[in-house]
Order: sequence, then structure tokens, then C-alpha cells
Amino acid sequence: MLKKKTTIKDIANVLNITPSAVSRALHDHPRISDKTKTAVRKVAEELEYQPNHLASALRSGKSKLIGIIVAKTNSHFFSSVMESIEKELNKEGYNLIITQSNESYEKECRNIDALLQTQVDGIIASLANETVDFDYYHKIKQNGIPLILFDRGENDIGVDYIGIDDYASSNIIVNHLVEQGCKRIAHIAGYSHTRIYQNRIRGYKDALRKHKLPEDKDLLLEGSLSIEDGRAKMEELLKLPELPDAVYAAGDYAALGALQVMQEHNIKVPEQIALVGFSNEPFTSLVTPPITSIYQHNKEIGKLVAQQVLLRINDKNYKPVLHKIILEPELIIRDSSRKRDLNTE
Repeated sequence: MLKKKTTIKDIANVLNITPSAVSRALHDHPRISDKTKTAVRKVAEELEYQPNHLASALRSGKSKLIGIIVAKTNSHFFSSVMESIEKELNKEGYNLIITQSNESYEKECRNIDALLQTQVDGIIASLANETVDFDYYHKIKQNGIPLILFDRGENDIGVDYIGIDDYASSNIIVNHLVEQGCKRIAHIAGYSHTRIYQNRIRGYKDALRKHKLPEDKDLLLEGSLSIEDGRAKMEELLKLPELPDAVYAAGDYAALGALQVMQEHNIKVPEQIALVGFSNEPFTSLVTPPITSIYQHNKEIGKLVAQQVLLRINDKNYKPVLHKIILEPELIIRDSSRKRDLNTE
């Protein structure tokens, strides 16, 4: 049988005082004596009283709760960003409610509804791969709730965005591969309707043009960037009459899938095909060969996101605006792309 939830009235009955006196004591009201406050807190603890945050939010106008929507909580990038966000928010007395979309637009919409019903003071989000309709994000703005986007953002929503320079990331990767002697570079990309992947594709194409390398449509494959997707895309590339001599995957899991397929086909990495991933997931340094990848400054992004959402919550004249904070990417070079070193041995 479920235990009945303790209320302020239950505490009042034990102490023979009014519920309003209990409420004031729990909120450290100056007109309540220290003796009464101590007695109320002791009984509240004995009865395992849990405050009603929603009721408190209605009274104070603040719930001290901030919601976050991420694609996958098991991603090292998202988990480390969330850890950094939570650390900063906790310093200011805020708690984080974590939801995940699993890359589903429908689930993302349900998450937004749930967070709005919970009366959160702000929402932080990274868009799902499926998201092309932003009505639900406009719903957040219409409710006057500060909205901060990170990693995967969209200019059309017109709110704060924090992430790395995705266009520059592709330039850095292609430049590195060209320095290693690569001339036929394939790109396993994310879906181009998502702005970050659109920018990575644009950076990839522009870098090819800069180096006067061929733009072969068969070398550009869009997908979900899962391990399975990386495997499938690599199988497609291996069926081409002329193989690529390098593969740049816009996600480390896709890069891992591509590596598995190349090893199953006895293709030497990087001697025959160099490989670069994106996100610097922990496994990239543990596989053989270790995978070259872009580091996205996860903890710095998390810290900036937390600071920005708190700034917006505390700004009484808050108006949503497109304000971008863009960090410079860093390429962590490992053995999967070090062709030149092999050629000079």
C-alpha cells in the first residue's frame, strides 16, 4: 500500500499550530521564532515531508528548475556538457531536469510539453536529427521561458546559441588530410537539414575546392551517424569503382562503424584509407588504430550554457534574440590519419 504523502497540514496538527505558520517556518520567515522553526523542521524530517515545488513556483514565480533536452544521454559529449551545466546551476540553487529525444521530433515535442507543465524557469536544448519544424520551440518563447540552444541550433528560432565553428572544423579536417597526402576524401555526413551538419558539409566542399580536389557526389553520404549507419555508408564507399583514400565522418560512432568495416575487408588504416571522426568520444583513443577526432570543448560549452540561461532568467527585460557564442574547434590527431608519418618511416 502506498504511503500517504505528508502535507503542511499534517505538520501543523502535530505541533498544534496553523498551516500558514508551518509554511512560514519552512521558508525561514523573520516573524517566526527560531524555536518554532526548529520544531517544524524536526517534525517535517520525521514525517519525511517533501515540499511541493509546483506550488512553491506558483507563489514565488520561480521553480529553481531548468529543463534540458539532448539527443542521447549516453553520448560522452552530451553527458559531459550536462555535468558542466549542472555544476554551474547547482552553485546558484538550481536543479536540472534531464530529458532525451533519442533523435525523435515527436519525443522532443513531448519533452517540451512536460517541461513547460513542470513550470521550469528555463529550457536548454540540442535539436533532434529529425527536427525540421520549430513550432514547439516558438511555443517556449511565447510562454516567456528563456531558451538556450547548444551544439545543434537553428538561426530561425532566434535565441541564444553556443557551440563550435562547424564550418571551420571541416576545413581543419580536410587540410589535415591533404597534408597527409590524401586526394580523394569521402564525407559521411549528418542530415543536411540540421544546421551544424549543413555547415560541416559546406566546409568540406569549400575545403575541397580550395585544394582543387574533385567534388564527387558519390563521396558525400548523409545519415544518422550511428555505428550501424557508419558501417552501411562505408560498405557503400567500398563498392565504388575508385575507392576514397580518406574518410571524414561527422560523428565518432559513424567513424567507429566505418573502421569496423574497413578492418573486416582487410583495408589498412591509415595506409590505404585514412579516417577522421568528430566529438572526441573516449573510445577514440582506445581502439586500434586510435581515431583522429575533433574536440568540441564540452565542459566550456556547458559552463557558457549555464551562465547564459541564468543571465536570461535574471534579466527582467528578457527578449529572445539570436546571440551566438562560437568556440574554435581543436583537432586531436591520432594514428588513424597519420599517413605522412608512415610514408617517412
